[in-house]
Amino acid sequence: MNYLTTTLLNDKEIKTIKKDLNILNKNWEDGKKTAGTHAAAVKNNLQLSRKSDISQKYTTFIIEKMLSNPLIKSFSLAKRIHGIMFTKSSKGMKYGRHIDNAFMSTGRSDLSFTIFLNKKNDYEGGELIIDDINTEHKFKLNEGEIVIYPSTYLHSVNQIDNGERLVCVGWIESYVKSIEEREYLFDIDSGARGILAKSGRSDELDLIFKSYSNLLRILGN
Repeated sequence: MNYLTTTLLNDKEIKTIKKDLNILNKNWEDGKKTAGTHAAAVKNNLQLSRKSDISQKYTTFIIEKMLSNPLIKSFSLAKRIHGIMFTKSSKGMKYGRHIDNAFMSTGRSDLSFTIFLNKKNDYEGGELIIDDINTEHKFKLNEGEIVIYPSTYLHSVNQIDNGERLVCVGWIESYVKSIEEREYLFDIDSGARGILAKSGRSDELDLIFKSYSNLLRILGN
């Protein structure tokens, strides 16, 4: 499984974040400032200055929420979550097809993520498009939901036709670089935890968890 979507933020958390972001109009800046040379040519959005107090406050909050989510931890095997930005796009704005830099100023990018901060019907267009070899995947999730996907894929954001799109984006440096190896480990962990919840502990299950942990030692970096 190369993609993960799940709920990260509850209604109360979303309401608080949006309230704080909406009063910070002066701290929004051109998104091209943090884009690489190639990506900057196709990037047209606004982002909250990372130096602002609100950005730093919610960066810490988002990282804590992600690291405390068992599903995200199992899927990403996050060594470091970094580069978090809050971005918004209004009518006519988009982010053309691009690839994320392998090494950001904040760290290596193995996985990328987008957290949707407003309702689907708050804006028209604005779908996140991810190119997976011969398949195109579209994501426009409910507020509070996150999608995590490999940073190695080309992706884009469709033009906003109406309204405003508000999201939080960032990157994950994983203990395991390989997409395939992360998937194998995620399957083993998910299956073992499913058996544990259904049938409880057993000697056989202990061996599965032992093998998982030792594989992670071998594959991790």
